[in-house]
Amino acid sequence: MKAEYVNPFLKGTMNVLKTMAFVDAKPGKPFVKQDKKAIGDISGTIGLTGTTKGAVVVSFSKGCALKVISSMMGEEYTDLNDEVKDAVGELTNMISGDARRALSELGANFEAGIPTVITGQGHEITSMGKGPVLAIPFKVGEDALSVEVSFES
Repeated sequence: MKAEYVNPFLKGTMNVLKTMAFVDAKPGKPFVKQDKKAIGDISGTIGLTGTTKGAVVVSFSKGCALKVISSMMGEEYTDLNDEVKDAVGELTNMISGDARRALSELGANFEAGIPTVITGQGHEITSMGKGPVLAIPFKVGEDALSVEVSFES
């Protein structure tokens, strides 16, 4: 995966969470994932086509998802209900869109599919591409999320 493909997802995540949910996401050190197990309890995934094929996963711990979506929607959520699932899908779409806009400025153009949301502790994401999966961890307060990106070579 090209290194310049990573920063748009890092910046896009911080930008979308700040402007849409009014929370600060602090990035950690990116790493290459060794398995398909989701880092969080609820994940939005979206496929990308264009310059190359790829996928993006935004995976939230339950606490992080509830905190972010509650802030975004202006009401308190205490369970991963259908409204929270829809909002996770929309945040995945927005993060992907912000990153795709920045990637297009680098000459890499992508179209996105429709987001899919998966829930459950320890769920697996099998839709990732053939390339390595780079995970970018974030903290929102004490709660965690990660953005996982994979592109075929």
